[in-house]
Amino acid sequence: MDSSRGSKLVFICLIASTITCFVALATDSNPLQDFCVADANSPVLVNGLVCKDPKVVTENDFFTSGLNIAGDTWSNLVGSNVTTVNVARIPGLNTLGISLVRIDFAPWGINAPHTHPRATEILTVIKGTLRVGFVTSNPENRHITKVLNEGDVYVFPQGLIHYQQNIGYGNAVAFAGLNSQNPGVITIANTVFGANPDISADILAKAFQLNKITVQQLQARF
Repeated sequence: MDSSRGSKLVFICLIASTITCFVALATDSNPLQDFCVADANSPVLVNGLVCKDPKVVTENDFFTSGLNIAGDTWSNLVGSNVTTVNVARIPGLNTLGISLVRIDFAPWGINAPHTHPRATEILTVIKGTLRVGFVTSNPENRHITKVLNEGDVYVFPQGLIHYQQNIGYGNAVAFAGLNSQNPGVITIANTVFGANPDISADILAKAFQLNKITVQQLQARF
């Protein structure tokens, strides 16, 4: 092998290893011990939560209950309720890179368009019929959507705007797993029109091609 080809091979290997590193960093860090139960009382701030002394860990650090109970879907305008099981509810999830949600829908209720900045979501319908979808990034902004029935499973890629809608006349229920102990949620309408302090109405009017009064009315609602 001549020196130029050898240099190219080394360069390609370096690029490949760099890409691998970035992919590895795209999800929660892998645990380096059996478990790291979150110590919510620790004053130390880290990217995650500090581990509790393993000697004082109990079975309840890995347990929660209540996901058999339907969430209240009538006290909000969108007609849905999300019950979250993350590290705040099960301290033993700390460093394990997973969480779970139950989503209840009133008839024609929606889980409004939102994103999870730190997780991909996999959802399965337990009861009812849902219309779901997500939108790809700029410039395509392709809307990928499907109707799901009981037992169907759908994936929403990390960071993309997605939604679910109950298209039936009865209640619907879905469960979803996410590959982060704290996926985060950015609900688009709440974030844009409910920012505190407000985003300038002039900016939003130009961005959404609306008049300023309409923007101010939307801000008042959120």
